[in-house]
Amino acid sequence: MLTLATLVFFASHAAARYTADWTSLDSRPLPTWYDEAKVGIFVHWGVFSVPAFESEWFWWRWQGQQPPEQICVDYMKKNYPPDFTYPDFAPGFHAQFFNPGDWADIFKASGAKYVVLTAKHHEGFTNWGSPFSWNWNSVDTGPHRDLVGELGEAVRNRSLHYGLYNSLYEWFNPLYLIDKKNGFKSQQYVTNKLLPELFKMVVRCVSKHFLCRSQDQTGFLLTLCDKQLLPCASFPRYEPELIWSDGDWEAPDSYWNSTQFLAWLYNDSPVKDTIVTNDRWGAGCYCKHGGYYNCEDKYTPGQLPKHKWEKCQSVDKQSWGYRRNMKTSELMDLPTIIKDLVETVALGGNYLLNVGPTPDGMIPVVFEERLRGIGAWLDVNGEAIYGSKPWRIQRENASLPVWYTSKGKSVYAFITAKPSKPLVELLEPKTSTATKVTILGNTNPLSWAPVRPNGGLVVLLPELPQSPSQVWTIKLDGVQ
Repeated sequence: MLTLATLVFFASHAAARYTADWTSLDSRPLPTWYDEAKVGIFVHWGVFSVPAFESEWFWWRWQGQQPPEQICVDYMKKNYPPDFTYPDFAPGFHAQFFNPGDWADIFKASGAKYVVLTAKHHEGFTNWGSPFSWNWNSVDTGPHRDLVGELGEAVRNRSLHYGLYNSLYEWFNPLYLIDKKNGFKSQQYVTNKLLPELFKMVVRCVSKHFLCRSQDQTGFLLTLCDKQLLPCASFPRYEPELIWSDGDWEAPDSYWNSTQFLAWLYNDSPVKDTIVTNDRWGAGCYCKHGGYYNCEDKYTPGQLPKHKWEKCQSVDKQSWGYRRNMKTSELMDLPTIIKDLVETVALGGNYLLNVGPTPDGMIPVVFEERLRGIGAWLDVNGEAIYGSKPWRIQRENASLPVWYTSKGKSVYAFITAKPSKPLVELLEPKTSTATKVTILGNTNPLSWAPVRPNGGLVVLLPELPQSPSQVWTIKLDGVQ
């Protein structure tokens, strides 16, 4: 009877379906792989990598915002003919040196467990052969390659999870501009561009028969039933494990049909059991609805949040996309990145670090150097990062700043600066006669002494090895 009851419980749980409202969707448990992964690599790559000036928002700042940014206007006047348009940059996005295996090797060496590539940024150009972005995609023009598919295969061959960034809106898409002019009371862009493209990005085959047959479960697909979609065999199957949504803030989630799409994604899509989503699904959704929270770019909560979150950070502090005029002083150095990662994980977050490749398909050497440096640090200290949980105290300031994580019965204390003397005081752990102290990278036990009867200890450190990261990890077993 116990076995039968257990089977009934799990069967009913597996059969549970999410409805197209935030109360239901927000109740979905986050797939465990994501929280355990902790570290990911973000890749911003597109036509904006060709002008490679100012940021990936170059087109908007040149011709969208009013008044335009003068530095962008001057850049174009100085370097291009008067009739040069932004789409004219696309042939320069040739990616002739793009080797997805090389990229995946670098990402693997960084210690990251997942990779998120821009499938489409706000410029609307897709890095795959979207049939809904005719002649404005990487197969029809520029590289003439399926960049999303090629990188996905290489990443997964190295046992990394693969996610895709997708901008909901497009700055200059005529259909979107019509809807915007109508106060988002119409949905021409959503019906004819956004939703069909999202489906095609997730699944290989979206036929008219499937859409109409499934309308009772995914009602928003009804509007797609009358559309003639291209043959299924024409396109690869990406099945991303993460959709990093963005570009949502101009309109409410009801305009984007976000809850309907997510209900399909969680209930019926081929990735329904593994897919992870963020919180950018409509104006007002930030830090409130979605799988995990980004809240804002480079978000740092300062204290332990109640909900799973992610910090997206960029090595280039001025831009997410590649800039030809970036300077060393404008880049995060390795110690700063490691400390940022440690703080994020200690506060229960994931750390998604961005790099911007060149238009010819190379990851700039300075970015590669940072990524390999992170990997070298994680080779020694990853035990305290991967699969860890926030401890009861996340930070203390004793003799120097210390951050904590925990895993199982072990507690990890990250020393984020080299001590001036070999003694480190940790005031928060409660010791016992069974307490054992080591430093990751060295299995020899360290000598320690209690600070007071009810807690705290002083640890005698060995000669610390030279570390470009300037962060070391003390492992504490047998403490509370």
